[in-house]
Amino acid sequence: MQMNITFRHVDPIDSLKAYAQEKVERVNKYLDRASEAHVVLSVEKHHHQADITIHSGPYMLRGKERSQDMYASIDLAMDKIERQLKKYKEKLKEKHGRDRVHHRHDLVEQMRWRHQVIEHAEEAAEQGPRIIRKNEFLAQPMSIEEAIMHMDLINNDFYVFTNSTTMEMNVVYRRKDHTFGLIEASGVERKSLVG
Repeated sequence: MQMNITFRHVDPIDSLKAYAQEKVERVNKYLDRASEAHVVLSVEKHHHQADITIHSGPYMLRGKERSQDMYASIDLAMDKIERQLKKYKEKLKEKHGRDRVHHRHDLVEQMRWRHQVIEHAEEAAEQGPRIIRKNEFLAQPMSIEEAIMHMDLINNDFYVFTNSTTMEMNVVYRRKDHTFGLIEASGVERKSLVG
């Protein structure tokens, strides 16, 4: 597995780097082919934060935690990832074996969507919203159940995907009552089925 470890506002200590690498490589017992991992270790206002992202075929797993100790933050972030891997272990192995969408370059390029995080600061109110970060990701075709699994794996509250039934962009999201919601986007107006 290719691993990139970035240190922000903290000295790059070899023992810390080795510890993070050892912890991240434990995912190999759950995944057949984790290809790359990105680990960002940062300190901000005495909080030690570990942000770990692991790519495995069409899956992205993410754990982000902070504590008073960097080693503890790494442990907590990896615990979060391992809990999700244990929860979806069988589905991940099954999906890896039968679906190779991520290898079809042309299809992948057609399904690239952009995600923007927008900040609306008071001092910038007269200028309007300001984009503070852009992320590019693939809105892969999948079922709603698979989209919820992906959302859990990256520990996020929403997930954008292409609905494999309708081939239109959808969003699943986690509601405050721990249920899930679905937003179905369409380029054309649908006629109501209710008369």
